[in-house]
Amino acid sequence: MAKAAAKPAGAGPFSAFERMVAWRYLRSRRKETVISVIASMSFIGIMLGVATLIIVMAVMNGFRAELLSRILGINGHLIVQPVDTPLEDYDAVAGRINGVAGVKYAIPLIDGQVLAQGEVGAGNGALVRGIRGQDLAKVSLVANNIKQGSLVGFDDSHDAVAIGTRMADNLGLSLGDTITLISPEGDVTPMGTTPRMKGYKIAAIFEVGMSEYDASIIYMPLSEAQLFFNMEGRAQTIEVFVDNPDAVDSLKPTVEAAAQRPVFISDWRQRNQTFFSALQVERNVMFMILTLIVLVAALNIISGLVMLVKDKGRDIAILRTMGATRGAVMRIFVMTGAAIGVTGTIAGVVLGIVVCLNVESIRQFFSWISGTVLFNPELYFLSKLPARMDFNETLSVVIMALTLSFLATLFPAWRAAKLDPVEALRYE
Repeated sequence: MAKAAAKPAGAGPFSAFERMVAWRYLRSRRKETVISVIASMSFIGIMLGVATLIIVMAVMNGFRAELLSRILGINGHLIVQPVDTPLEDYDAVAGRINGVAGVKYAIPLIDGQVLAQGEVGAGNGALVRGIRGQDLAKVSLVANNIKQGSLVGFDDSHDAVAIGTRMADNLGLSLGDTITLISPEGDVTPMGTTPRMKGYKIAAIFEVGMSEYDASIIYMPLSEAQLFFNMEGRAQTIEVFVDNPDAVDSLKPTVEAAAQRPVFISDWRQRNQTFFSALQVERNVMFMILTLIVLVAALNIISGLVMLVKDKGRDIAILRTMGATRGAVMRIFVMTGAAIGVTGTIAGVVLGIVVCLNVESIRQFFSWISGTVLFNPELYFLSKLPARMDFNETLSVVIMALTLSFLATLFPAWRAAKLDPVEALRYE
């Protein structure tokens, strides 16, 4: 025993002797049940805190990314609106904007609110988008997700439209059925303006994966939309899709110059600023709230180590009298607490990654168990629960958990190192 005691005095930091003592203190003993329970709760708390942080951040990142890809996949990154005069030269303006470097394509559009009715009389509000067939083929989020029918000959069939899957389900419609559209901007008569009502055959049914769009958007040939909304020979806006949505500010002056007419240009950030700002605020608040889980677990490490130091006062005194330095004693208890933090963090990362990779399957399983719809598409816009892990965020969570765990060990380790061996042995 004298040989073993001489080792800590001359050993370097985290020597084999110190690791051995720290490991013995971590092992559960019958008379140290309370300390063992506190250590276990600290481990579980850190694991669940880290896993929850990773899962929530991944889901919110996936939610934002999916919403962004769908919103920008349907709507233009820049919206060009006419000023002073109607947009009757939309074809020439769109052609000039198409020639701007960094622009994918420019699409003339007509948007109008209507009441859509199925064959059984049910009605829903809807947004009609008048668009040329060649332009609709460029909107890949729609063109590549046609579930029934086809967009071939879209311009030639003036009495045909394309609707979303959720609208078809809500109105009880299928391919080839007739959908009736009612617009308040109808014909002017001596008795006033009468609503315009017309039936259209469903030529295609699409599903973009965003419930709001699948339930409310109707695509109609541009020439027919011009007649339906009394806008013959003109377009309402030109939506511009660019290569880099984050670089729209640099493209605005060039697009405005290419229009060669008075226009007002807005971008996707201005149109969705409130929505994405709310998402960012919610994400930051969730991060701060869930960090408290890790903090509480770290406080459990403090309480567990304080009790361990009090219980091992005689052992510490004996180690000191046999040559162990204050630094050696401090390192023993730092390793004891840090082991809980490190293992808890690693377990939390593994648990978080596993859940993120299977989050949709887990959602479906709990929906089946509970018999209720979790993550209702009507409320959360998306039809599936997304999760997208970010390496930098995950790394920041790991660093935060390890830092809190390490800081939690310092005070109990300092108390252990400060313990006077004479006083400790006197009261034993």
